[in-house]
This record gives sequence, C-alpha cells and structure tokens, in this order.
Amino acid sequence: MRIDVISCVPELMTSFLNHSILKRAQDKGLLEVNVHDLREFGIGNYRQIDDYQYGGGAGMVLKPEPLGQIIDKLNAEVDYNEIIYLTPDGETLHQGTANKLSLYENLLLIAGHYKGIDERIRELYVTLEMSIGDYVLSGGETAAIVLIDALGRLIPGVLNDETSALTDSFQDNLLAPPVYTRPEEYKGLSVPKILLSGHDAKIDEWRHDEAIKRTQQRRPDLLED
Repeated sequence: MRIDVISCVPELMTSFLNHSILKRAQDKGLLEVNVHDLREFGIGNYRQIDDYQYGGGAGMVLKPEPLGQIIDKLNAEVDYNEIIYLTPDGETLHQGTANKLSLYENLLLIAGHYKGIDERIRELYVTLEMSIGDYVLSGGETAAIVLIDALGRLIPGVLNDETSALTDSFQDNLLAPPVYTRPEEYKGLSVPKILLSGHDAKIDEWRHDEAIKRTQQRRPDLLED
C-alpha cells in the first residue's frame, strides 16, 4: 500500500512514521508513506499557503492554488483509490472503514490546518472526508497518523501474528475480551482457570462470551448496529 500525505508541517509526522510497527511495515516493503510539504508549492517569495477568509471571521484558510497544484502533480503520478481530507465534519472513522481502506493500493491524505481548506478543493478533488472524532485538533497531521496506523496494522504481514488485528476491539462490532499474562496470581487476583486449561475451543468460547459481556456493559450501541 502507498499513502501520500499533504501537510503544512510534515515534521510532526516524521517521528511516528519512523518507529515501531509502521517502520517495520515500511522496512518490509509492505507500506510506503510519503509526506509532502505543502509550502514547497506556496505562492511568492514567502511561500504563502493561507489567506484570510472571505466574509470575515477569525482564522486563516489554506489557499486553493498550492493544494490544487500538488494534488495535480501527484494525480499525474499515481492512480489514487481515494483522496481523503481529514476534517472534523467528515465521516467518523470506524474499524469497518479501516478494514475497507486497508484493501486499497493508493491513498492520498490531505491534512487540514487553521480553519480548513478552501471549499473548492473539497468539491474538485476530495472523494472521502474523514474525522477521527467529535473534537478539534490543531492540525490534520494527528488525524492522518491515526488513520495510517489503523490501516497499516491491517496489511497482511505487518503484524507478527496474522490473526492479531482480527481479534482487536471493534472487529465484528465487539470490544476485545479481558487479557492476562504472568504471574498467575497478582495481589489476590487469579487468572481465570479456563485460560490455563489448554482447551482452545472452550477458551475461544469464553473470550467470545466475555467480549459480548464487555460490549453490553461499555458500548451497548455497538450491539444495536
């Protein structure tokens, strides 16, 4: 999978992309992430990428010309399955959406900034608008990182255990069941005996029952879906 990101401050993403699971995914050649600096396409000597909004009001808006120019350049090089704008008023990211997007070959992410991007870019280029929750961030870079992480771990071969991602919370609309590790007893609390039984079928049944129980207690809305 190839993911391109358009960012005003690409340095914000560098550290995250160069560590842990995402770094291993890139080292294995399973994931390619390219972060493009929007200021390289800025206007004039000062590389201007933003301006005041028409109609007045606080906050700057990313100009259409630099964004349009870099998108046109990338579109000429790559056939994108989706051009995604990270924005609070987009579709809320869910595991099902992540599962679907992880099957694509090429994605282009636009990390918004300030008050957002000129509406005409959304109308002309954007094919999917995505939010990671009902709150506002200082920039779309954080949201882009969340989306890349959610997708990258689903690519076959990225995780050491191929089934790990399939048992995460929100797969099949269930929260993950409780998990335990050594020691067997800690401060008077013991690991459930079923997990020590070695009976795989019964352990799977227990985990499924516990997942349903935890979902009923904490996120009953998931069961309604």
